[in-house]
Amino acid sequence: MGSRGVVLLAGTVVCEVLGTVSLSASDGFTRPAATLGVLTGYAVAVLLFSRALEHGLPLGIAYGTVTGCGLVSATVLSAAVLGDPVTPVQAGGLALILGGALLLQRRVPA
Repeated sequence: MGSRGVVLLAGTVVCEVLGTVSLSASDGFTRPAATLGVLTGYAVAVLLFSRALEHGLPLGIAYGTVTGCGLVSATVLSAAVLGDPVTPVQAGGLALILGGALLLQRRVPA
């Protein structure tokens, strides 16, 4: 697994989160600019994810990392920008998810 694959995976997370936040702002795809943000964010995320896999990232580890980091990032962003509430128990769950996603990236000899 090369560092380029990890950079592509990080870009995947960023684009997926931007697409998700745009989805909230699209108001059921009735707002053209936000709808374009959804489509662009998700399309670029899929493209970057496919390129990350080409650099040797195992599918399960890569997908787990994207979904875990994407969930945490989208939740934090929605709390900060949209004012969505996050309880202490939810924050603890997010910390566990992020920890799990980071542990997936560790390479341990078999």
